[in-house]
Amino acid sequence: MKKLVRVLLILGCFSIASMGYASIDVYEFEDKQQAEDFSILEQELRCPKCQNQNIADSNAGLAKDIKDRAYKLLKEGKSREEITQYMVDRYGDFITYRPPVTRSTWVLWFGPFVLLIVVLTILLFFVKRHKKSGSRLQAESSSVSEEEKRKIESLLQRYGQDETKSKEE
Repeated sequence: MKKLVRVLLILGCFSIASMGYASIDVYEFEDKQQAEDFSILEQELRCPKCQNQNIADSNAGLAKDIKDRAYKLLKEGKSREEITQYMVDRYGDFITYRPPVTRSTWVLWFGPFVLLIVVLTILLFFVKRHKKSGSRLQAESSSVSEEEKRKIESLLQRYGQDETKSKEE
């Protein structure tokens, strides 16, 4: 029984240790410029399958295929721009994190600014409207008639005297 436990423990340790040898893609380049271009491409190209992940961060098979294709094109001597254009032709503008300014992407580029201007205009309208109605209410509340002022003074005097009498007692 003890022998079986030892064997299982040893097998367990070896199986855990072998996880450290997981497959990691290593790309070898001819010069430093190619390695830098590949790194930039990995950061700039988006994984079409994943949400908001570039191909460097994605574990999807499609992202690996895109990385492999970019590596192959770099090895063939293609520039970053040519590789990016190849990917855009194949996957569409969605593949890049910075799509070009075209008619189809105007909403992406200018939509937030237009929305901000609309919201600020509406906010300014409501603030001005609130100030006008607030000043009008203030003017109406400050215009107390003479008769109302006399009533208030008589009430203050009457209740003010009752209060002083109750304090004296």
